[in-house]
Amino acid sequence: MAAKYGGISIMSGAKKIGFFGAGRGSYYIRGLAAIDNMEAVAVCDKNQQALDNLKKDFGDSLKYYNDFDEFLENTDMDGLVLCNFFHEHVPYAIKALEKGIAVLSETTAGGTLKECVQLVETVERTGVKYMLSENYPYMRGVQELRRLYAGGTFGRLLYAEGEYVHPVSDEDGWALSPGERHWRRFMPATYYLTHSLGPLMYATGQTPLNINARVIANPRQEDIEQGKTRQNDPAAIMLLETDGGAIFRITGCAAFAPHGNWYRLACEKGGMETVRFDEQQVRYGYNYWCVPENNEASKIYQPSWPFNNEQADNTGHGGSDYWVLYYFGEYLNKDVKPYFDVYKATAMSAAGILGWRSCMEEGALYKIPDFSKKADRKIWEQDDLTPFPAEDMSKTLPSNVYDMKHNSYK
Repeated sequence: MAAKYGGISIMSGAKKIGFFGAGRGSYYIRGLAAIDNMEAVAVCDKNQQALDNLKKDFGDSLKYYNDFDEFLENTDMDGLVLCNFFHEHVPYAIKALEKGIAVLSETTAGGTLKECVQLVETVERTGVKYMLSENYPYMRGVQELRRLYAGGTFGRLLYAEGEYVHPVSDEDGWALSPGERHWRRFMPATYYLTHSLGPLMYATGQTPLNINARVIANPRQEDIEQGKTRQNDPAAIMLLETDGGAIFRITGCAAFAPHGNWYRLACEKGGMETVRFDEQQVRYGYNYWCVPENNEASKIYQPSWPFNNEQADNTGHGGSDYWVLYYFGEYLNKDVKPYFDVYKATAMSAAGILGWRSCMEEGALYKIPDFSKKADRKIWEQDDLTPFPAEDMSKTLPSNVYDMKHNSYK
């Protein structure tokens, strides 16, 4: 029987979960109330104001830390949720794994190819559980695409599309990237691809083998020079060949208009997609000569969740945050292996990294490493090139087209 204290579900024998990052972490802490046998115990963030805000809601039911090493050393936890900066997950994941603490990591899994190798080898050596916290595959519509495709009536997948489109105003863009070194100011257009690629992988069960990409340059070059807008390019378009012989076309985090997410599977006998501007709904259709007996030739509808409808409806990101926590709980409590394990997680990171190098080379084709293979790891184990600046603002890759034109990198 669960008791409630400070908004958190407290259970005897529940897995104890810590959080690194109070902002995004707050959503997960609240979401744990809907998950059996899991409880939040502590949170760490260097931003004291973020901790103070969290304490207003949760009081003494959580412990609060500013220093990660102190947090790790003094907190009795079974799992750690990494909600820190986009490209800085691996060093903290490794510290937790080395202490036997399971890791649920926000995207991206690794900021460099070297880090991807280090992460995989740490998971293999320690045997500690690791899962990627990629939530968009668990959107209602995407889960329905997975169910429909698995039914087999649409035939073999030929082509798929995934778009994650999230434009922001200049004002919001600056507010979301405070400080001259903030990662959002330096993120290439291919790097944040998990919300477009992850749903296609999950819906089809296919993994990308290679990638080529082209970047759309920021058209506001004069505004960049005058400091009116950030340098970030609005989008990159990526083509990936999969191990199932299909082609995926995806965006990264695109900033063209209008806002929305969209996913499509095009198969031999028919196809299916989420409905544009309403990704809760799904549309499917068959070729007229391929309609299965007792099936409709086409249909638009809003599917239900696979199960646990009420719990999913009451969590963030359209219910998808619930499923990330649910499957992490299944992993910790029942050893049910997650779809987005360390190999799929690092494959997506590598696709984003190498997609950017393809853009730099006008669409050159890059093989995506399979980090389960030692030979592939060997190729990339020393590759620490990065578009994100060190404390002295030095970096080894350009971050956008403006950067390419105005700076040189070896």
